[in-house]
Amino acid sequence: MRKKQAKKRPLLPDPKFNDQLVTRFVNMMMWDGKKSVAFKIFYDAMAIVEEKNQDEEKTALELWKDALSNVMPHVEVRSRRVGGATFQIPNQIRPDRKVSTAMKWLISFSRKRNEKGMAAKLAAEVLAAAKEEGAAVKKRVDTHRMAEANKAFSHFRF
Repeated sequence: MRKKQAKKRPLLPDPKFNDQLVTRFVNMMMWDGKKSVAFKIFYDAMAIVEEKNQDEEKTALELWKDALSNVMPHVEVRSRRVGGATFQIPNQIRPDRKVSTAMKWLISFSRKRNEKGMAAKLAAEVLAAAKEEGAAVKKRVDTHRMAEANKAFSHFRF
């Protein structure tokens, strides 16, 4: 190897929940380096989740974590050329990639929603994902379905 792998930078836990996962999520959601704005959006969304929450024994943060784990894919397909044909080959996903993919999907599908303001959009998507519905969960289901359909090509693994 010419270059050694980049070091994982330690993330500071967020001020309110004291959780590194929240910071990672906010960093992904942030635009133009505006972290305080991103944190405000996230905390507002959590407040809305807390408000709309029917499940009394779960906090907003627990619901968000449930939503994240419901969106997390376990397998994905990767394209690979074999003798002129391109095959979609199902692959297991590394744990850190699972989490970041889930976060990306949750954020991008939140942005595409119709509510007013990002906090409301995020809250609605989190509540939907926690109940195993919504666009982000559908994306995970579709990804798994693709992998299942192409299981025959798994012997072409990298």
